[in-house]
Amino acid sequence: MSTTELTQPAIQASPQFSGSGAIGVVGGGQLAWMLANAAAPLGIAVHVQTPDPADPAVRSASSVVQAGLQDAAGTAELARRCGAITFENEWLDLEALAPLAASGVRFVPSLEALEPLVCKRSQCQLLDRLRLPTPRWCGMPATLQELPEGMALPLMAKVATGGYDGKGTAVLRTSADFSALLRRVPTADWILEELVAFELELAITVARDGDGRVAVWPLAQTHQHRQVCDWVLTPALLPHAVQAFARNIACSLVTALDYVGVLSIELFYGPGGLQVNEIAPRTHNSAHVTIEACHTSQFAQQARIVAGLPLDCTDLRVPGALMVNLLGYETSTSDYAPQRQSLAALPGVGLHWYGKQGSRPGRKLGHVTWVLQSDDPAERQQEAMERLAQVRAIWPLPPDAA
Repeated sequence: MSTTELTQPAIQASPQFSGSGAIGVVGGGQLAWMLANAAAPLGIAVHVQTPDPADPAVRSASSVVQAGLQDAAGTAELARRCGAITFENEWLDLEALAPLAASGVRFVPSLEALEPLVCKRSQCQLLDRLRLPTPRWCGMPATLQELPEGMALPLMAKVATGGYDGKGTAVLRTSADFSALLRRVPTADWILEELVAFELELAITVARDGDGRVAVWPLAQTHQHRQVCDWVLTPALLPHAVQAFARNIACSLVTALDYVGVLSIELFYGPGGLQVNEIAPRTHNSAHVTIEACHTSQFAQQARIVAGLPLDCTDLRVPGALMVNLLGYETSTSDYAPQRQSLAALPGVGLHWYGKQGSRPGRKLGHVTWVLQSDDPAERQQEAMERLAQVRAIWPLPPDAA
């Protein structure tokens, strides 16, 4: 694909909308909580479906349908309270939801657009069809000898559905690793990918509305700790051609799917160029930084799209920003009030505490965002690392071995 950037209609920052309406979210975690917070100034009520009354979004929702996330009867009740429904994650029973869509319930994104995205195997097939760059992959063979020609260890194994934050993945470096995985998992549920040698991990988030207009947030650099997002820096310090290619990939994908809503793409960048790692058909951890950094956050944009409002501007309104996840570093029931007070006292920091009940290593308990001041990219990168060190002095990373 050419690195020439796709041209999209110009989107300018618009005045705050003051309207009415209601949207529903299947899910009650921090993504739904931040969506509800972003929707409130727009005059949009948010109703959530969740089985857990202690979920973060419950305290901000206009109402709660207490039901499992795959409970279609609960989703039918949610539909009675709102004009359209969106999703907090992609673990969906599309077959159970199909009768609701057929009866007129409006899902954003549509079930048809979600179908190739809810499974990593179908994601890979989609990327192949669209000829978008991605690591070579195959289904899980019974023996290493059955690998396609040219594929060899080391390999990355991924569960096709349900995996997240490093769960449901395994690096296979030896034949013993491969045999051990075969003994403990149903092979039909897994895929294999080439293990990518990358220099940077990146993410790009895109929004498309019901009229086909597309808006893209700046390409961001991400950093993982034990396969969980540790920090995000926007904008990524990369040549314009790379950034334009990432935008092309994002625009091509949502247009090909007739996708309406917010979607994030995780990417690798290295000797093999830019490659798509995974697709998240929803708001995403890598774009939390847009709350402080951009004219319109990913959550405000999602609320606007689901409510049927036009897209708003996604440009940066600051030179850059650093988002740092507050990952659980122990098993505890503490509310970490002293640490939160110390973080909130840092000048210029925005603290988002999700209010989850209980900590465990790697659990996302909150995040902080720091607006960066320097216009020079290299100085801004240094500023970000200094701010990261300040956060780490208060909030340590989880241990390398849980």
